Amino acid sequence: MNSLISMNLKMTELSRLYQLELQQQLAQGVATDLEAARELGRYAMSLGLETLDMARIHEIALVSLVLPTYSARASNSLIGRAGQFFAEAITPIEQTHRGAREANAHLNQIVKALSQRTLELANSVAELKQEILQRQAVEESLRASELTSVKLLEKSKQLQEELRSLSRQLLSVQEEERRKISRELHDVIAQTLTGINVRLAGLKAKSSSTSTELHKQIASTQLMVEKSVDIVHRFARELRPTLLDDLGLIPALEAFLRGFMTDTGIRTSLKVFAAIEDTDGETRTMLYRVAQEALTNVARHANASQVEVRIESLSATIRMEIADNGHGFEVNGNCCAGKPNRLGLLGMRERVEMLGGTFDVESSPGQATTVRVDIPLPMGCSKN
Repeated sequence: MNSLISMNLKMTELSRLYQLELQQQLAQGVATDLEAARELGRYAMSLGLETLDMARIHEIALVSLVLPTYSARASNSLIGRAGQFFAEAITPIEQTHRGAREANAHLNQIVKALSQRTLELANSVAELKQEILQRQAVEESLRASELTSVKLLEKSKQLQEELRSLSRQLLSVQEEERRKISRELHDVIAQTLTGINVRLAGLKAKSSSTSTELHKQIASTQLMVEKSVDIVHRFARELRPTLLDDLGLIPALEAFLRGFMTDTGIRTSLKVFAAIEDTDGETRTMLYRVAQEALTNVARHANASQVEVRIESLSATIRMEIADNGHGFEVNGNCCAGKPNRLGLLGMRERVEMLGGTFDVESSPGQATTVRVDIPLPMGCSKN
């Protein structure tokens, strides 16, 4: 709030100084030094103002200095000289923009439009004064509600931060619970089923050779146990792959892609730089989960025959792209809106943004789809 008040005071002071300098320039004659205009432009630039802001200040000064006092013929002459002063005042701002030609052309257009606008104002001073009074009333009303708006904005930002913090805690707790359940499935349930299978094998060996029916029942039970063990292992991998914790991201992704290709028949490839393993656990978990969810969407919706996962280091950024050759979908500016099957994309975006990254989807009906993740390269992680 204090910074906003300070900025308004500086803007008011700039407008006052501009009007004083312009008044002196108009009073001196044609051949005058315009350094004062350039100095005002530099001051405006330090405040972060743009050309249109200066144009508004210039217009207010013209209305105050020229239109109420001078005849139409005198006004035309003064408007031209005032235009030179304005052009010099915005030169420091325009010089900071890219492309000198574009800036000069833009400047000429602004000066021309400003001159035209001023001439039009000369024929409607009375209406303009009334409009100014109306605007002043509106500004008073806006100032009265400004404090409330600022408080609401601050509250909104606070709630957004709290929501993001809660989402991060939820995902962290969820990953930890998945890790525990996965370990239990691997270390307890799977071992128990394996023990049962071993005992069944022992019973089968000890049973009488004439007990054909018992042999069949034991063999059938062993087959059911083996299938149960496979299901438990697969469920544990889906919850939290032990490879991710024990060996790292690259082996976990390679194992997941092999299983994905076996289950779906979609050809897969993986390109990744080795130093990705130097990143922290949160980063590796996020990359794995986004790749997992993206490939799940490919299998469900894309009707693709191949998909490529690429993780590379770009300057100070880690980029992951999952690109398929499927039929795509309409993004509509918000990849997570409007359809239930976009909830997975919402979860991916949330995971990425919680680590300070950006998430983007490039797709359209009938075209390939690319899911892109960019996150800052952590300190100590090699670019090779």
